[in-house]
Amino acid sequence: MSLLVVSPGKDPKAWVEALKEQHPGLNIYVYPEDHDKEEVEFALTWNHPRGIFQNYPNLKVIASMGAGVDHITSDEELPENVKITKVVDERLEEDMGTFVLSLVLAHQRNLLHYRESQINEKWDPISYTRNNDVKVGILGIGNLGQSVANSLLKNGFQVIGFSNHKKEFENVESFAGEDELDDFLAQSDILVNMLPLTPKTEKILNKELFEKLPEGAYVVNVARGEHLVEQDLLAKVDDGHLSGAALDVFWEEPIRDEHPFWKHPKIRVTPHIASVTHPNSVVPQIIENYERLQEDEELKNVVERDRGY
Repeated sequence: MSLLVVSPGKDPKAWVEALKEQHPGLNIYVYPEDHDKEEVEFALTWNHPRGIFQNYPNLKVIASMGAGVDHITSDEELPENVKITKVVDERLEEDMGTFVLSLVLAHQRNLLHYRESQINEKWDPISYTRNNDVKVGILGIGNLGQSVANSLLKNGFQVIGFSNHKKEFENVESFAGEDELDDFLAQSDILVNMLPLTPKTEKILNKELFEKLPEGAYVVNVARGEHLVEQDLLAKVDDGHLSGAALDVFWEEPIRDEHPFWKHPKIRVTPHIASVTHPNSVVPQIIENYERLQEDEELKNVVERDRGY
């Protein structure tokens, strides 16, 4: 049995080295080098070419290099009998928690405003709201969302969470299902989107949703660019309903040179760096699943394909 690494546009060297260190006898192929497709039963990938896995008759597992799997599940030619796994990693969770906390604190203390003031050589102090008077709503509170919640709670913020099904987290009020979404949104002074990308959640950050947030709400998107209707966000920021947004993910990455987000005074742009997978941190769980497959044991972190996460 061989393992195939597929990561076009991404240097696989660190992944291959980490895999060999963890499992010295492992036979590894790197796409698109020549290899025997019938030998491959396990693939490790990020943004694979659409339809490629149809060419591997014995493929049993497709493992994502990161926590997200939409880059896999969006392939309409994916073999039906193949299992998909995702990464669950404490380092990713900690990094995401730190990043979102940084964005929220920067908004709370008006740091983007003061950066603009400095550029314009303008002394312009404005008032701020204390952390414990602010309620942060986490839209999609899974493993990463819980880490974000913990970081915010430690810094005095009130936190509420929304998911498809009720989840019990200490000191976090849980909302679930479509019947409770409006109530959740109405209480979210800051909305942090952490939903998985599925056909149901694509374009969920739109005009209708924004208008259900409190006047002056702030939006943070660290999930996927396809969640956001960009023109709707710009319109609601420009008309004053939203106080601004921090965006780490986009429909097209990198965003084009003339994109209005670049120079908008109320929108913060970062280049998809909220939480970056480190091969040495996650390869042990990849190898564990590889070995479980060999022993015909149950795999860890398997994705429910009908739900998309």
